Amino acid sequence: MPKVFAWNGYRFHFFANEGDPREPPHVHVTKGRDTAKFWLRPEVSLAYNRGFSPRVLSELHRVIEARRDEIESAWHDFFA
Repeated sequence: MPKVFAWNGYRFHFFANEGDPREPPHVHVTKGRDTAKFWLRPEVSLAYNRGFSPRVLSELHRVIEARRDEIESAWHDFFA
């Protein structure tokens, strides 16, 4: 489970086995038992949420938008 970065106790990561064929670039976010998945393109969008409040999801969305290039770079470096 490659970690891209941590922010305020949230872990931003993806899984080494992201499907066959591989899913498009996205990022998982976890904190405690809560988890969510965000697609990165064409715009950052929520794929699923298990436990995060709407306020937290909005904050995570902003963080992912601001760091989308970094997340995509880590994705492509890992799967290259």
